[in-house]
Amino acid sequence: MLELNKLIRQVQFEKEKQRLEMEKKLFEELEKIRREQKEQLEKEFQLKLLEKDKKLNDALKLVEEYKQKLEQGSQQLQGEILELHLEEMLKKEFPVDEIKEVPKGVRGADILQVVKNEFGRSCGTIIWELKRTKNWSEEWITKLKDDQRMVKAEIAVLVSNVLPQEIKYFGFYQGVWVCQIDSALSLTTVLRHSLISIQAIKNSVAGKEEKKEVLWRYLTSVEFQQRLSAIIEAHQQLQEDIEKEKRFFALKWAKQEKNIRKVIDNLLGVSGDLESIMGKALPEIKIGFLPEEKGKIKNEDKLF
Repeated sequence: MLELNKLIRQVQFEKEKQRLEMEKKLFEELEKIRREQKEQLEKEFQLKLLEKDKKLNDALKLVEEYKQKLEQGSQQLQGEILELHLEEMLKKEFPVDEIKEVPKGVRGADILQVVKNEFGRSCGTIIWELKRTKNWSEEWITKLKDDQRMVKAEIAVLVSNVLPQEIKYFGFYQGVWVCQIDSALSLTTVLRHSLISIQAIKNSVAGKEEKKEVLWRYLTSVEFQQRLSAIIEAHQQLQEDIEKEKRFFALKWAKQEKNIRKVIDNLLGVSGDLESIMGKALPEIKIGFLPEEKGKIKNEDKLF
């Protein structure tokens, strides 16, 4: 019996040992499967992250491209609006001149102004180019000169919201007149006058080289530059004075209107108080500072 019990215990021990070994192997296999699944999930997750990052980067690139296109379109639209504005100003201010678009092949310039005298005779051409950017570029001058030679214009003007550092409102810069849009009409007036005067002198002194030399000296003299500067500076000062007067009277009228409104409101309040006391016995009267009621007030707004 002892041997049998011993054998039975040994068999049970062996079975328990085998069971534990089987559980251990099973646990190891499960852990291996879990690790493999975890690694697979991590790889898939990393792939999804990379895919998401790629999509995000592609979307950001598209947004940046659309933004650049919108900015370019906005700048182009602003330039076209500025061109139309200047064209309308020139047509309105100088109706005898011929304002037209530049011919094909002249990419930089925007407007051609054929200056004419009181007899309708052409006296010269002004070529205009407009820029509405944040930074000044020296390439604009070179390109405008090329366009000037192509259309054979006597004068070239570059209108820009940014000017070279040495020029404040307008000036003659490397063979080209540059100015801001606010100074364009003043500068045009002077340039037209010079072209018409030159043409008149040419007609009167045809064949006289010495007078051409005199005319050239005058146009390149300091006196001519000073007269030109004085005219445009006076125009600028007049514009500033008009704007100051507009602001002054706007504030003054607003203050007076506010005080008149206070008077009316207080008088109407007194009328209401009296009507509550006297009732219908209060007579209706006319007042002359309520234009919307044509000098009369309604029954509910009677005033003694």
